[in-house]
Amino acid sequence: MEVVKTRNELEERLAVLRKPGKKVGFVPTMGALHEGHLSLVRNAGKVSDVVVVSIFVNPTQFNDPSDLERYPRNLEEDIKLLKTTPCELLFAPSVKEIYPEPDKRVFDFGHLDKVMEGKHRPGHFNGVAQVVSRLFDMVKPDKAFFGQKDFQQLVIIRDLVRQMNLGTEVVACPVIRESDGLAMSSRNRLLSEKHRKSAPMIAKTLFESCNFAKNSSVADTEKFVRESIGRNKDLRLEYFQIVDGNTLQSVDSWEESNYIVGCIAVFAGEIRLIDNIVYK
Repeated sequence: MEVVKTRNELEERLAVLRKPGKKVGFVPTMGALHEGHLSLVRNAGKVSDVVVVSIFVNPTQFNDPSDLERYPRNLEEDIKLLKTTPCELLFAPSVKEIYPEPDKRVFDFGHLDKVMEGKHRPGHFNGVAQVVSRLFDMVKPDKAFFGQKDFQQLVIIRDLVRQMNLGTEVVACPVIRESDGLAMSSRNRLLSEKHRKSAPMIAKTLFESCNFAKNSSVADTEKFVRESIGRNKDLRLEYFQIVDGNTLQSVDSWEESNYIVGCIAVFAGEIRLIDNIVYK
């Protein structure tokens, strides 16, 4: 595996690796890698001839400066982990390399970025679109791999690719969980011991809500989740919303769509965790 830090180096290496007929798979990350990220890289390796991974903590997608400062970083450990995967090329640029000048582009995703994460983290998805569009322009991947844990992000990136006619296939990969059900996240390592013990309640509640939903309305299922999380004093629900998985519009009944997803954000102490569950 080779590590490059500039756009020029990246493009030079890709010119050699991308031989005629070779397909490039790309996994963009913010580092602090865990098994969830590594599963994306392995999935990319199964269907790509060349696998590129990026590690870049993107400042434009953080609306809270303390959250940006707190975000875990450990490039040396990340490199060790990537050496166990099919990754051939790691791109680890500086902020100046990605943003030689401030990115003032404003994207229009209609309703998609106005709800859930977009509502509670204003500007977040515009920052995601800025960095993903720049990385796609540099790597020019045939396929890009994203985890379904960040469900709303996945929907928005697909819309970004459509809007910009980027020609990259966005591949969704399953949520990877700890043995106790907690969705793997770089933020998990920031949890205190007490909050780490409470955090699996998020996934447990979502799984239980699937059974509850079989004989209950959408509204009652949302109430079930809110009340279940509310009973744990170490957790604070920010939102739980049951939506159409394509449009992210709230649904009032299970018959409204053939693809329905429940999305949740919960604070465990000061650490914000997200998860989701597919109902149908």
